[in-house]
Amino acid sequence: MDIRVSNTDVQQFDGDAVAIGVFSREDHLEGPAARLDAAMDGALSRLYATGEVSGSAGESLVLHTLGKIKPERIAVIGLGQRESLSTDRIRRSAALACRVLSKARSKRVGLALGWTESGLSLAESTRAATEGAILGLYSFTRYKAGAPNDGQENNETRTQPQSISILARGRESALNAAMRRGQILAESTNFARDLGNEPPNVLSPSEFAERAKLMASEVGLVCEVYGPDWMREEQMGALLGVASGSAEEPRFIVLKYRGGSKDAPGPAFIGKGITFDSGGISIKPAEGMQAMKMDMCGAAAVIGAMRAIALLRPAINVTGIVPTTENMPSGSSYRPGDILRASNGKTIEIVNTDAEGRLILADALSYAVRHDYSPLVDAATLTGAIVVSLGHVRAGLFSNDQGLQQSIMSASEIAGERYWPMPMDPEYDELIKSDVADVRQTGTRWGGAIAAAKVLSRFVDERPWAHLDIAGVNELDHKGPESDSGATGFGVRTFTELATLLGEQASSRSKEAARAK
Repeated sequence: MDIRVSNTDVQQFDGDAVAIGVFSREDHLEGPAARLDAAMDGALSRLYATGEVSGSAGESLVLHTLGKIKPERIAVIGLGQRESLSTDRIRRSAALACRVLSKARSKRVGLALGWTESGLSLAESTRAATEGAILGLYSFTRYKAGAPNDGQENNETRTQPQSISILARGRESALNAAMRRGQILAESTNFARDLGNEPPNVLSPSEFAERAKLMASEVGLVCEVYGPDWMREEQMGALLGVASGSAEEPRFIVLKYRGGSKDAPGPAFIGKGITFDSGGISIKPAEGMQAMKMDMCGAAAVIGAMRAIALLRPAINVTGIVPTTENMPSGSSYRPGDILRASNGKTIEIVNTDAEGRLILADALSYAVRHDYSPLVDAATLTGAIVVSLGHVRAGLFSNDQGLQQSIMSASEIAGERYWPMPMDPEYDELIKSDVADVRQTGTRWGGAIAAAKVLSRFVDERPWAHLDIAGVNELDHKGPESDSGATGFGVRTFTELATLLGEQASSRSKEAARAK
């Protein structure tokens, strides 16, 4: 799909559909909406006056223009109250507009969502609208009859717009740069969504590694893939323990981007890559188990972010680390009561084989420490307990460093991905105290997400670290007005914006040090 920025006035847009935004609780139209209303002989203002169009956030209405202007259709999108407009609202409104107009089989779509009247940065709004358009039009249909890989078209692919124009007037270079950034972020998020949506009989650990290698070769990353023999040499007993029940061999994926100084290891982003989680010996209930193909969404987020980082080229070195395996029951599976030894030498008492994510991350974090990466940030669909705490709106953020936590919150604000800081008080250490090993794998029924984070904290060697528990936000279980059901790609944009922010902070420190000399 072609996406571009155009300074064409909305009523002169040479396409077959245009989307405009209107605000709620206002007595008149402004900007693109007002200009279109004039061209339509007041049709929009009459709908606005009667309440048929209220401007409430998430509202949409499609009108036929009957030849009064070049576009054949107008999608009127509610933006909510003007003072509450944010780049996230613009992102969602662009997604909604594109989905509505795609359903109407529009091929050339223009977006003029009213951000010029809102006081928001035009460049940031352009980036958000670009992201929303691409994210909103995503669908995973490759296994349906007539999907693109069959060389045919199905209903979903046939109705996709061929081009999206962001209708905005501003400094051309800045707007194009914002659009390009939004496009890379959204396409990288969709790359991660593809990984999360793949069936587990296709996306085995070895296939996961092959896709990471292919992506790396396309964008210029270094990709290293290691198998079980190397893991034994590295003494990764926790990862190998989880993998012991599966006929599929585990893989350990390392992606390297180098945009900073040669002697700076830089941060490591680490993702949990369980390509299917049956629960192992502590087997899960059958109902809903099919969703456990998405227990690798933390890893998908890291791989998608590394793609975006490679294309955006921030001034920092970044390493992506993905331990990936299945968690299956068999005669060779690890068991409750076992004691596993991670590669940093610490032992872990196994209580429940369905708490496997913290085990494979223990070896991945230990690897990152040995290679002196800092800070460390991991993402994982780690606990159902975080869903009990935060529902499906925010991810949990655990950290041992206030500066890093604030950087993640700042990055997430730009990214439009929401987190909530969770407690890590020392009193919670009692949850994972073991009588027979260095650490107990799980705590009691209470504080389960915190107990899991506490386990991970034992493998970071006190360096700045954060854990993102994305179990409540990695998947949508229903098709909504702005998105299809399935994997969300949550975390890709946060990781990418964090890399940019950390690069800027490192550059600022270098300049200050140079001035001090």
